[in-house]
Amino acid sequence: MANMILPYEERNLSPDEVEALDRRRRRGQLFLVIGTQCLVVAILLTLWSGQDLTYSPGFAHPMAYWDALTFLLAATFIGNGIRLRRGSNEFISY
Repeated sequence: MANMILPYEERNLSPDEVEALDRRRRRGQLFLVIGTQCLVVAILLTLWSGQDLTYSPGFAHPMAYWDALTFLLAATFIGNGIRLRRGSNEFISY
């Protein structure tokens, strides 16, 4: 009997298709981890970027630019991680 937790499309996959699906989900988990790490770094960078925005003259705000870039990377990695990780694992090994 098929595992009813799995989506209908994933119930009758070949072994190669299951391997590809697992690889996609592992890559999604990796992207979620990288995105979370980028988010933590971006939150910490906010402290320095606030000081940079306060004291730097004109448009010379390198820490603010790095902070914005880090938030953008975090959002990109988390979004792609969620997209790749979609679905339910039959066996959770990690």
